[in-house]
Amino acid sequence: MTLSELISPQAVLPSLRVTSKKQVLQELARKASELTGLPERAVFEVLVERERLGTTGVGHGIAIPHGKLAALDRLYGVFARLEHSVDFDAIDEQPVDLIFLLLAPETAGADHLKALARVSRLLRDRGVCDKLRGTDSADAIYALLTESAASHAA
Repeated sequence: MTLSELISPQAVLPSLRVTSKKQVLQELARKASELTGLPERAVFEVLVERERLGTTGVGHGIAIPHGKLAALDRLYGVFARLEHSVDFDAIDEQPVDLIFLLLAPETAGADHLKALARVSRLLRDRGVCDKLRGTDSADAIYALLTESAASHAA
């Protein structure tokens, strides 16, 4: 599965204005609800529940919140570049400004893990992250995510 199968240009939030982790999760749930047709509240609750297990703030200003919902028919991604970093309880205690939400069907199993690994591998590339932080164009961000992901698919 490629990132272009997970994320669409409409799933990119290029300069999200939020002030807290909760607000980030609410906005991501709102956008995911638009894309999936699922209730915003259901998406939000899955994300909050996952955060209770441990932070999805992976360090270096990056978070990869994720969850599973029975009603989904496939994996969905939403990417947000925050206008201002927020505290996300990240493992390195640094604020977060790049967020990739991943939602999967309950039955996704290995596909969910493979998608998480692919997103994680891409966002570990400092060059890619610097470029993502350097633009507020949704089209440019989408191109960076999908083209860079293709070169990180190894």
